[in-house]
Amino acid sequence: MLNLALESMIQQQLVRRGIRESNVITAFRSVPRRIFVPDYLQHQAYADEVLPIGCGQTISAPYTAGRMLQELNLDSGSQVLEVGTGSGFQTALLSTLAKAVYAVERIPELSARARKVLADDLGIRNVHFRVGDGFQGWSDEAPFDGIIVNCSSGDVPVPLVGQLRIGGRLVMPIGEPKAQVLHVLERTESGVEARILGDELFSATFSALQSSHLE
Repeated sequence: MLNLALESMIQQQLVRRGIRESNVITAFRSVPRRIFVPDYLQHQAYADEVLPIGCGQTISAPYTAGRMLQELNLDSGSQVLEVGTGSGFQTALLSTLAKAVYAVERIPELSARARKVLADDLGIRNVHFRVGDGFQGWSDEAPFDGIIVNCSSGDVPVPLVGQLRIGGRLVMPIGEPKAQVLHVLERTESGVEARILGDELFSATFSALQSSHLE
C-alpha cells in the first residue's frame, strides 16, 4: 500500500529540492523513517524537521540526509564509514546503497538501539557496529569509498581523510553550531579536493563531534 506521507516527503522535500539519484530515492522508499522516531513524535515522522531521539541527540531532517547521501556517490559495491549512528535511520539508508557499512557511535545506548532495530526488526545484515571515538574512524576496515559524518567539527578530522580510498568522498558539516555548512572532500592521487555545498546552511542541526583528541 502506498504510504502517502512518505511519498509526499519524497516528492516535496527531496525531489523538488534536487535529490534525484534513483538509488537514494529508492533507499528512502524502502526505509520507513517513522520506526526511528519516538512514539510521541509519530505525527512528525515525515516532516522535514530535526527530531530528538534521546541522549541529547537528534535525527536529521530528510533533505539533509538525502543531500549527504547523494553527495557520497555510492554504488552497490561500496564500503562506507558512518560516524554518528544515532537512531540508525541513515545507517539503514546506507545499507541499501552500499555493500558494507561500518557505523561508529560514541553513545552505547544509541548504538545498541540502532543495532536492534536494523538487525532484529529490519533484518539488515551488512552493517557493522562499534562504540567508540568517531574522530578515529575504523582503521581496521579502511580504506572506505565513502565516509559520512553526522556531527559537526571546526575542521575535518585528519584520521578520517587518511581512511578514504583514492576517489572516495567524505561528507560532513563544518563550522560553529549556528553556522554549519556541509563540505565534500574527495581524495585524489595528488591530495584532497574540497568544496562547499553552495549556500546550504544547517543551523544547529548537528551535534559537535566528541573525541578524546578534541579539546
